[in-house]
Amino acid sequence: MRRALSVTAAVALLTAVINSPAQADAPDEFGSDWDDPISAVAPVERPDTESCEVVLVDHVFDDFEPYESEYTPPAECAGDWSKVVLDLTGAVSGRQYDRMGTLTIGGVPVFNTSTPQPSPEGIEWQAEKDLTGYQALFRDDQPVVMELGNLVDDVHTGVFDIQVTVTFYAADDDYPVTTGADRVLPLEDADRVGTDLVGSVTVPRNSMRLLADVYATGSGGGCEEFWYLTAPPEADYSCESSEGPYREVQVLVDGRVAGIATPYPAIYTGGWSNPFLWYNLPAPRAFDLRPITYDLTPYLGLLNDGRAHEVAVRVVGVDEDTDGWSTPTAFRVWQDHDSDVVAGGLLSSNTTQLRNTWSVTANGDETQVLAEAGHQHTATGWLETSEGRVLTTVDRVLTYSSTHAFGAAENPDALGSNWRDVETRTVLADSAEAEERKNDRRYQVDGQISLDEDDRLTTSIVLHDSLISEVTSAQRVLSRVHVSHGYMGKASWTINVPREERNATGTSSVRFQVRWDAGNGNGACFDRHIRSRNGYVVSDRQRC
Repeated sequence: MRRALSVTAAVALLTAVINSPAQADAPDEFGSDWDDPISAVAPVERPDTESCEVVLVDHVFDDFEPYESEYTPPAECAGDWSKVVLDLTGAVSGRQYDRMGTLTIGGVPVFNTSTPQPSPEGIEWQAEKDLTGYQALFRDDQPVVMELGNLVDDVHTGVFDIQVTVTFYAADDDYPVTTGADRVLPLEDADRVGTDLVGSVTVPRNSMRLLADVYATGSGGGCEEFWYLTAPPEADYSCESSEGPYREVQVLVDGRVAGIATPYPAIYTGGWSNPFLWYNLPAPRAFDLRPITYDLTPYLGLLNDGRAHEVAVRVVGVDEDTDGWSTPTAFRVWQDHDSDVVAGGLLSSNTTQLRNTWSVTANGDETQVLAEAGHQHTATGWLETSEGRVLTTVDRVLTYSSTHAFGAAENPDALGSNWRDVETRTVLADSAEAEERKNDRRYQVDGQISLDEDDRLTTSIVLHDSLISEVTSAQRVLSRVHVSHGYMGKASWTINVPREERNATGTSSVRFQVRWDAGNGNGACFDRHIRSRNGYVVSDRQRC
């Protein structure tokens, strides 16, 4: 159902309960139309200042040709900004699969997304992303490329009408300039070497902080789109992987492991054999496939020599002859403007041996795969900055457990998986207390697919995406943020019949919660809970 798209009001502090009644009574089953996709995620806060909008993309995607344009900085909003926000709006009707889209500016990936599946009558949707941390990229003219490959034929008729804009918000006394990275760089000359993406980066010689953003997604329609469901060969499962279901995304610098991380188990809008789960309430992150961020600062003592250094992105667990992963990479660099060269060194870099184990048991028609994994990487480096010596330690610990049970002909097929990714960054500067930032990420996928004697397919699923981010110094909490994004749904439809005879039904709910604590007794929160039945929102509550 096409409706005007609007930006939700800024997050209110300690708001009262807000009830939004349903737009229409939900039908007994899915029809030829449904509500536009909607997200419970807190909107990007936008300052009340003068702003300028620049159009990056205005294109109908009906084939596999990338769209290209040029970005020019807005003359009427010159200079640094308090906020930079990307907005995507899209429209599609007819019949079409979910597709993947990537936007690059100056060769740097800035936004990764997947599309919704349309109703015959048509839908519209919106996504947004705060790009303030990438604002250095927008100071100069840049080429813009958006890739959104789409197959259109007599059956798959949906074409994607996409507009992407960037809005620049001026700074004032109430909304000062936001200081982001000084430089934003691409992975130069990137190419595939086996299953790795290999390229190079050259950082300024006065670099004092370095982050890598890897937009890692398993996609492409093969088994790696559902990598967490793969099983070792002895399980005799349709999606086979010699190393089992564990996946890990590593960044290597000059052949040395410099960072490890857990990829997010993204589910697209056709996922788990049941698009009726996701038509108007997509899974967490479906429209904003955020990158994995790695802190490579401990390695700057080796990189600040003005030379190009090899960087490889590797997905551990993928078989040698397997495609399906995309890992475009960006780098954000902070410089010491009072130094021409920042000297330094790497004191230690240690990676434990990967623990990746599984067991397969059979009991009658049921096969069960139990899998566990764990890994840790720690690096410490020093830099001699204009304000003294700075010691940085980055520690990352990954853990994983999974139970995958399936019956004869993989019916039913059930999975319960949990991931944890804990990153701790400790910075010790001369004459200052050590400051520690800890990011504790946890992901959950718990679902089942079954098919009855009447060819009625049912999927039930629970998803959870959470982050606790805490900054401490001298045993005092300076700030704490807790983000929780949960999804729960169940849908059924009849397979192997014409679309109008599927008699699909489904209920789903999504809840997004954020709580901020400034460490001084001040804080804020956001809580939105949306429920849907047969494609229509029946409850939308915002409270705190």
